[in-house]
Amino acid sequence: MVKHLIPANLDEALKALSEHEYRILSGGTDVMVQKRAGTGVLPTFDKDALYVFNLSELKYVTDDKSFVHIGSETTIEDVMNHPKTPKLLSKVIAEIAAPGIRHMATLAGNIANASPAGDSLVALYALDAHIELQSLKGVRNVPLQELIVGVRKTIINPDEMITKISIPKSRFDHVVWTKVGGRQADAISKVSFAGCYRIEDGRLADIRIAMGAIAPTVIRSRTIEKQMIGKTIDEIKAVLPMILDYYRELIKPIDDQRSSAEYRRNVAVNLLTDFIENVG
Repeated sequence: MVKHLIPANLDEALKALSEHEYRILSGGTDVMVQKRAGTGVLPTFDKDALYVFNLSELKYVTDDKSFVHIGSETTIEDVMNHPKTPKLLSKVIAEIAAPGIRHMATLAGNIANASPAGDSLVALYALDAHIELQSLKGVRNVPLQELIVGVRKTIINPDEMITKISIPKSRFDHVVWTKVGGRQADAISKVSFAGCYRIEDGRLADIRIAMGAIAPTVIRSRTIEKQMIGKTIDEIKAVLPMILDYYRELIKPIDDQRSSAEYRRNVAVNLLTDFIENVG
C-alpha cells in the first residue's frame, strides 16, 4: 500500500528523503493529472508520497543586490503578483492554466516535472535561473539548463529536493512572450517562445532566446547569443538566415495529439524570425 508523509518542516522532509525514496508532492497539479486513472477514479501512485506544500519556510520571494530568490513552495500566483518578480516570468505565468491551478502550482513542480512544454521553464531558461537542491548531505546550486537532461528527466537525486530558485537580476529594453495553444488560456503549449534584449550605444548588449515544446528540453543557445552580442541591429538582421539555420538544427519537435512536428517547426522559425526582425 502506498503511504504518505507530511513533514512539519524542511529538516523533517530532508530526513525522510534520506531514509526512504518518496515522490515529492507539492501543489500536485502535474502529478495528479499524470496519475489519473479515469473519471471518478482516484489517482494511483507507484511510490510513497512526501507532501511538502505546507512548508512555510519555503514560501517567499526576496532579493539581494544580484538575485531574485523564490522559495520552492511559493505558488506561481504569488510569484506572478510579486513586485520583485522579473517581468518576463510574470507575463508567462499569467498565461499558465486557470487561477485555481496557479494558486496551487509551483515553479519547483514545473522544474521537477521537466516537461519540454512547461511554460515557466521557457522563462527560467531565458533568465539564467539557478536551482538550489538540498539534502542532509548538503546544498548544491545547479543551472536549470544543466538540471534538466531530457523529457521528464533531471539530475535531482532521490534524497534531494528543490528548495529555491534564484534568478540573476537583468535589465532588458524589450521582453516578448508568445504561447501557441489550442485556445488562448488554460491550454498546454504547442510552441512557446520567450525573447528579451538590451541595446546600448546602438549595439546589442544582451539577448536571450528560449523556445519550448519543440525538442526534448527547452531550447536556448548561448553560442548563437554570444555571436549576436556586440553587433548593430543592421548587422544582426543581415545574418538572420544564418541564425535561422543554426536554430533549425536544434528544433526537433514530435507529432502528438496537440500538433504535428511540421507545424511546430514552422511556427518556431516564424516566431524567431519575427523577434529578430523587430529587434530595436
